Amino acid sequence: MAVSRRRHLTAVAAVVAVAALTAGCDSVDKALDCVHTADSIADSVTALQQAVENAANDPTQADESLDSIEKNLDKIGDRTDHADVNKAVDGLKKAVGNVRTAIKNGDKTPDVSPVTDAAGELTKVCTK
Repeated sequence: MAVSRRRHLTAVAAVVAVAALTAGCDSVDKALDCVHTADSIADSVTALQQAVENAANDPTQADESLDSIEKNLDKIGDRTDHADVNKAVDGLKKAVGNVRTAIKNGDKTPDVSPVTDAAGELTKVCTK
């Protein structure tokens, strides 16, 4: 997993370098913020998947992971006016809300694949 993450970050760095050559510094700073926050969200999604798998041991872990994702989504939303990023943020917020609702309704193993898919979409638009 560490190798995959390094490859991902290397690819992101290359995209940011190209963006730096074609755009102003403000755009690059926003892109970097988006990428770093999307990376944090990816970590939270992984933690959410593990929390759902271990829900019987500690049901609060899923809530903590969902809170972390939402906090990071707020960071991205506050820092960008990019339509595709905002759309991806909204999609991820909806997916997180659906998982939270499922847990509140007693689902001990909610389907987190929509969260994973939405997080992937966010990462994709952050690195465009």
